Amino acid sequence: MVDKVSVVLDDTGRREIITPLRGDELLGSSRLNKGTAFTNEERAALGLSGRIPDCVESLEEQVERCYLQFKQKPSDLAKNIYLNALLDTNEVLFYRLVKTHLIEMLPIVYTPTIGLAVQQFSMEFRRARGLFITNVHRGRIRQVLQNRQHEKVDIVLLTDGEGVLGIGDQGIGGMDIAVGKLMVYTLCAGIPPARVLPVHLDIGTNNQTLLDDPMYLGCRHPRLTGPVYDELVDEVVSEVKDLFPDAYLHWEDFGRDNARRFLEKYRPELATFNDDMQGTGATVLACVLAAVKAKGESIKDQRIIIFGAGTAGVGIADQLLAAMCDAGLTAEEAYRQFYLFDRPGLLTDVSDDVADFQKPYVRDHRETDAWDTVHDGEISLYDATKQVKPSILIGCSGVSGAFTEHVVKAMSEGVERPIILPLSNPTSLSEAKPDDLLEWSEGRALIATGSPFEPVDYNGRTYVIAQSNNAFVFPGLGLAVIVAKVSGVPDELIRVAADALSECAPIRKNIDAPLLPSFKDIDDVSYRIAVAVTKKAVEMGLSDLTGDVEEAIRHYFWRPEYLTTTAC
Repeated sequence: MVDKVSVVLDDTGRREIITPLRGDELLGSSRLNKGTAFTNEERAALGLSGRIPDCVESLEEQVERCYLQFKQKPSDLAKNIYLNALLDTNEVLFYRLVKTHLIEMLPIVYTPTIGLAVQQFSMEFRRARGLFITNVHRGRIRQVLQNRQHEKVDIVLLTDGEGVLGIGDQGIGGMDIAVGKLMVYTLCAGIPPARVLPVHLDIGTNNQTLLDDPMYLGCRHPRLTGPVYDELVDEVVSEVKDLFPDAYLHWEDFGRDNARRFLEKYRPELATFNDDMQGTGATVLACVLAAVKAKGESIKDQRIIIFGAGTAGVGIADQLLAAMCDAGLTAEEAYRQFYLFDRPGLLTDVSDDVADFQKPYVRDHRETDAWDTVHDGEISLYDATKQVKPSILIGCSGVSGAFTEHVVKAMSEGVERPIILPLSNPTSLSEAKPDDLLEWSEGRALIATGSPFEPVDYNGRTYVIAQSNNAFVFPGLGLAVIVAKVSGVPDELIRVAADALSECAPIRKNIDAPLLPSFKDIDDVSYRIAVAVTKKAVEMGLSDLTGDVEEAIRHYFWRPEYLTTTAC
C-alpha cells in the first residue's frame, strides 16, 4: 500500500500530515499509524473512534511500554522479530524506541543478531519490504521499480546475498541485511525511512541447504553467472540512474568475484559505494589512525598482517595503503608493509588461485624461504608474526579463535602496544576474544572488534572495547552524498570520512580509552563526518551545494516524532 500523505506547515509553522486515509487503512500504514497516541480530535476526524483504547498516550509512554515488552523476549532473535513486527506497525515508534536504547538494540536490529535473522528469513517471513528482482523481470525492471512503496528515493541499497557477514551465500535471506542496513542509515544519520529502497537481486543460491529447504522462498536454482547475470545488474543500474538521478547506490554483500568489479564499473557513472569494501576499510582506517596517533607514531611506519584477504580484507588494505601514500610512501614502498593471508596461506607469487584484486599484495616467495617455520613448506600465521613482528594484526577470516595465545604473545614480544583487530562477525566467528587478547598481551593490546563485546576487567582496570562497526562511517557519508547531491564518491571522500571519525576517538586523549566513540554519540559523529565530506565534495567540484553546509545537513536530518494528522 502506498502511503497517501502530504507534509505541510500549519498556521503556527509546525509540520503536520494531511491524508485521505481513514480507519483501518490509517492504522495499517506503518508510516502514519500513531496507535494510542492519536488525540481524541484526530480519532474523531479520521474514523478511529472506538478503534483504539481510550487512553491517549505520549510517544515517550509508548516507548516505555514497548521497551518492557522487548525485555521480556527470551532470545536475541526473538527480540529482533519483535522489533521488526513493531516496524511493520508503527514506524515512528520503532525508530524512537531503538534510538532511545541504541547501544542495547543496534546489535539486535543489525550485527550480530541480524546474521541469525538472515538464516531464518524464509521460516520467519511475515511481511515483504523493498523489492525482489529476478531474471524473470529482465526487460521490465523499470516496471518493478515503479512498484516501490515510496515515491521519492534517496538511497537504493542493492544486494544479491552471496557474501553475507561471515556466513556466506544466504540467497534471498540477504534482504534482511539490506533492510537492516537502511535502518542504520536512519538511526545513525537521520535518513528519512520513507526515502530508502532495499532491492534484492534473487539470482538463485549455491547454498544446497537452502535449495533443499521446503520453506525456502527464493529462486530454487544455482546462482546465475556470466553475461546473463551481468546484463541483469546492468539493467537494474541503468533504470536506477534514470528513475532516481540523484540517488545514492549502495552495494551490499556481493561475492568477492563481483563486489569490486561492479563498484569499479559503475563508479564513473553515478554516486555509488560498496560498504563491504569501502565502509569496512574506512572504519578500520579510523581505528588505526586513532591508535597510531595515540602511540605517537606514523601510519607509514606500520607493519600489517591481514588474516582473511577477501573483499573486506583487501578493501581494508587498500584504505590503509592509500593513507600510507598520503603520509609520504610510494605505492611500491607501501605494498611492502603488508602481509595478507587467504585460504591457501600467505599470499606469494607462487600461491594458487590469487584473485586480480589480491595480486598487488603478493610477496616474493624467496623472502620467506629463509623463515624459521614450525612446519616445513608451510607458513602459518604464527610463523609470519614471529618473523614480521607486525604492529597491526587484522582478522577478516571468519575463523573463530585464529588469533591464538602463541600468535598474540609473539606479536607482543616485538611491539610495545600492538594493535589487534579481530573483525569477523557474528561474535561466534571472531578471531579472538578481547579478554584473551588483554591477558596474552599483559594489558598492552589496543583492540577493536567486529562484533560488540562487554567491557573487560584486567589487572584492576576496566577496558571498554570499541566495535569497528561500519555504522560509524557509512551513514554520515551517505548523509553528505544525499544532501550535497554529490556526483561521485572518489576515494578522497572515503578518506575524509575516516579522518573525521578518527578525530572523534576517545583514545586520542587517553591511550587506554576506546579506539572509536560510543554509539550514544552517533548523531554528532555522523554530523561531523557529513560536514567534512560535504565540504570536501564542494571543494573538489563534485557538488553544486551553496550556502550554509551545516544548516543544510541539519535541515535534512529526520527524527522520529509524531506530527499532527489532519483529514483531507
